Amino acid sequence: MSGKYKRVLLKITGELFGGEDKKGLDFEAIGKFAKVAYQAKQNTGTQLVILMGAGNLFRGREVAGTNIDRATADYIGMLGTIMNALALQEELERLGDETRVLSSLPIPSVCETYIRRRALRHLEKNRTIILAGGMGNPFFTTDTASALKALELDCEILLKGSNVEGIYSADPSKDKNATLYKKLTFQEAIEKGLTVMDNTAFALCQREHISVVVFNIHQPDNIEKIIRGEEIGTLVV
Repeated sequence: MSGKYKRVLLKITGELFGGEDKKGLDFEAIGKFAKVAYQAKQNTGTQLVILMGAGNLFRGREVAGTNIDRATADYIGMLGTIMNALALQEELERLGDETRVLSSLPIPSVCETYIRRRALRHLEKNRTIILAGGMGNPFFTTDTASALKALELDCEILLKGSNVEGIYSADPSKDKNATLYKKLTFQEAIEKGLTVMDNTAFALCQREHISVVVFNIHQPDNIEKIIRGEEIGTLVV
């Protein structure tokens, strides 16, 4: 059975690579995710673009209120995404996948510099693309990078891995009566004040009509189910 989508972008939090503590590099946890992603690709025939976060290594907001320069903090975070991307590449290729790490922050000694036409060519050859380095510039989040790269690489949908089942009416960890939305329009999300992604990324997806699925990344089979067209998490259209 083939997938519903020819090409998808999967945005994942670096915390997934930190194991139970959500810190550092836990190669057992990275290996488990790699197996899930690889099997989803093999079973559906969908071309896969994975964009890395760095929450397991460093978050710029962690130094908010200190004397650390914001731009410097963001560059440190970008370097963290490259570390995560290289770790994921190692685990995917151990499984037999062919991958390329492309970074918007040029570090040619360890990975390719992101060039759109090069990335598209890799996808045509059925290589898994792992994107790192965020936007390559400070003051932009990986949410914005994922929205932009999904558009640049002609992805049909953006999958955003979350620690919860999708988008709720309130924080489910604080409000036991919080309701899970199965489907929303961008306008409904704005009117309800729901946090889907940062404002820049949200506006880009809304303007360019790219749908977003927010889902629980900790359920191993969710990625393949979504690619096959099953209604998992929250769909924002």
